[in-house]
Amino acid sequence: MASAQGRAPSDLRVCADPYDMPFSNNQEEGFENKIAHVVARDLNATVINYWWPSRRGVLRNSILGGFCDVMIQAPVGFDPVATTKPYYRSTYYFVYRADRGLGLRSLDDTILKHLKIGVNMIGYDYTNTPPAHALGSRGIVGLVGFGNFLNPDPMADHPEDIVHAVARDSIAVAIVWGPLAGYWVKRESVPLTMVALPDTDAVSGMRFAFDMAMAVRHRDKALKATLDSVIDRRRPEITAILEQYSVPMIQMRP
Repeated sequence: MASAQGRAPSDLRVCADPYDMPFSNNQEEGFENKIAHVVARDLNATVINYWWPSRRGVLRNSILGGFCDVMIQAPVGFDPVATTKPYYRSTYYFVYRADRGLGLRSLDDTILKHLKIGVNMIGYDYTNTPPAHALGSRGIVGLVGFGNFLNPDPMADHPEDIVHAVARDSIAVAIVWGPLAGYWVKRESVPLTMVALPDTDAVSGMRFAFDMAMAVRHRDKALKATLDSVIDRRRPEITAILEQYSVPMIQMRP
């Protein structure tokens, strides 16, 4: 997929997915790509992207394998890596067609048991994503899965598929991570409604809201401290980029 590149002192070696808008792509059109360049400019460095798709083995084949040094986003406390201070917080959202009048407000809405629901199925830890767990705890099964992390073919599906399915009426509602929902909802010709889920699910105990940070290897303490400082200095610029990509942000916890 890619080969390691020689490292110069002024290189910022970034782990990036080549096919994962709005986060990143190999044309550097994603918000992670833009944020990486903000960091590099602050450090008088050059971005060197190491491309590897977000599939099984992504950590081993990128940051943990030493092919790159920085992930531009990871949830705070994600154990395989050391995370910086957060720079935004988001949650999962219901996405449904505005003309369907579903009026969804909660996972406890009884109508959900009668709807075709789409979810992203597998996360970095090889378990179902929080919405899939939360629906299962309510006896809501038969979900339509999108974005299978375990499929080795990065072109087998596309990030926008889940939102497109709602717009096409293939599914009635999707539950989508905020940045993915916000970006693709804006690009549909059919008006779609987004409704935020709470920080935590009262039934399953699953977290829906996450603080997002940059990440490095645990041993790279100096780099982590450097990135913390960059986030402090460049927070307004980083936030402006997120807003340009319609990332729905909620208040970060102190």
